[in-house]
Amino acid sequence: MAATFNNPVISGFNPDPSVIRIGEDYFLVTSTFEYFPGLPIYHSKDLLNWKLIGHGLTRSSQLNLRTVEPSGGIWAPTIRYHKGRVYLTTCKWDRYRPKDDERIFPRGFYVFTDNIWDDNSWSDPVYFDNPGFDQDLFWDDDDKVYLSTTVRIANRPVGSKLKDFAIHVSEIDLITGRTLTAPKVIRASPHGIAEGSHIIKRGKYYYLFTAEGGTEAGHQEWVLRSEVGPLGPWELGPVNPLWYNGTEEEVQSTGHADVFEDAKGDWWAVFLGVRPRLCEKEWLDSPLGRETFLVKVIWENDWPIFNGGKNITIATEGRHTGQLAPANVWNADLEKSTLELGWYQKHTPLKQEWSLSERPGHLRLYGSCYPLSSAEAPTLLLRKQTTFQQRFQAVLNFQPSKAGYEAGIVVWYSLFSYASIGVTIASEGPDAGKRVLLLRSPTDKIGVLTESMYPLGPEGQVTLAIQGDGLQYTLSYNEEGKDDSKLLASVQSKLLTRSPPIGGAFTGVMFGVYSFGKMEPVLDPADFSKISLEAV
Repeated sequence: MAATFNNPVISGFNPDPSVIRIGEDYFLVTSTFEYFPGLPIYHSKDLLNWKLIGHGLTRSSQLNLRTVEPSGGIWAPTIRYHKGRVYLTTCKWDRYRPKDDERIFPRGFYVFTDNIWDDNSWSDPVYFDNPGFDQDLFWDDDDKVYLSTTVRIANRPVGSKLKDFAIHVSEIDLITGRTLTAPKVIRASPHGIAEGSHIIKRGKYYYLFTAEGGTEAGHQEWVLRSEVGPLGPWELGPVNPLWYNGTEEEVQSTGHADVFEDAKGDWWAVFLGVRPRLCEKEWLDSPLGRETFLVKVIWENDWPIFNGGKNITIATEGRHTGQLAPANVWNADLEKSTLELGWYQKHTPLKQEWSLSERPGHLRLYGSCYPLSSAEAPTLLLRKQTTFQQRFQAVLNFQPSKAGYEAGIVVWYSLFSYASIGVTIASEGPDAGKRVLLLRSPTDKIGVLTESMYPLGPEGQVTLAIQGDGLQYTLSYNEEGKDDSKLLASVQSKLLTRSPPIGGAFTGVMFGVYSFGKMEPVLDPADFSKISLEAV
């Protein structure tokens, strides 16, 4: 009987995976877009169980995200290992407005380390000359280094209705990032989008893997090969796309693959996929976003076959067993001096606005002047939702001294789309001057949120909770000294996961804690304790 495992192997918002092997250790990196720190690095011994061990971009000198649009920022990294050194290549979109066809194609960069276990050891960026996205580095046998990247073709036909994004390759000087040969188009897709390029060599052949058709419903993976080198000529594989998961399957939008050999000489691929939710015969966007999938790869006539030539399913045929069930409960460790791995902020913080030492056993926030709807970096700490049925909860002790101060918890998709429960002081109405609970929830109009207030006692802790089931989120609270939990609202997940008016929708839902003041910093601390994520 064949060994099987369940995909995805890394659940929640973890798209565009790339992987390396160092001995018997595997390291994988995914995209982070507008979130900081950037480029999470996962480690595994068996490919089935992965643990977050750090990030490649942890300093503002490496990554300074100010007011990038949703799904701008850090895209589609490649991780590579060469002569004892690990390289991460990526790019940062500072201007990404595809609905207006307004993009400033970034010059990508790489960072490197000789110790992947040490976050502080990653270098500052070395920038490339060539513009584009989805950067990949390939070292040939003669140690020449080639950069492949995706950018719009220079001789785009006048009046073209396609995006005309094609894969270009140049030889580069690695130390400086300088381009040595003019970019050459090596793949222009009939779909108008060829991206996610990865070049490898196996035996006498070079292989080019590309993601085509866009990252949504038409997403596909293609393969080409060459006997000459990275500049081609390239021969299309006999079966392209390698597979295609359609719009009526339990896994959709699959592609953007990276292919690698394990310690036993067997081959595998990682790629992104989406698990949409079926509701009344309609497939809805997954709140978890694009996740990391794994399949085995075999070779026939020197061409790769993914997953036995079959479409991707959750139950997947592998080569070994040993996949562990994910932990049902995560409880924040608030006894440490620094934040645990897995906390993210929207954009690079200008300064540290949290403390784990001022009040032991609590995560203390001092809110900045930026609200949750700001394009800047609000005081907002987020964690990825990792299962459909999941509950986020925190106990909040917050005594705001004036109207405009607010702290609470949030279920987050973008600055245009979130739902929050916060403690504040009412500025008007029958509860003016009193402590109240403020609920914000999305409406049918993207970017417009409703606000409702609920009375609270003048002091005391409040337990706040948000629970998702894959189709909706319920927001509730419980005041200290009271036995009953009060339901405030239910929010449909499809209202959260809509494409924003600017930017894109390439991320996933996150839970978090926040504090902010209305055009001024908050002088009263917001103390959070008993922070947890629990599968329900």
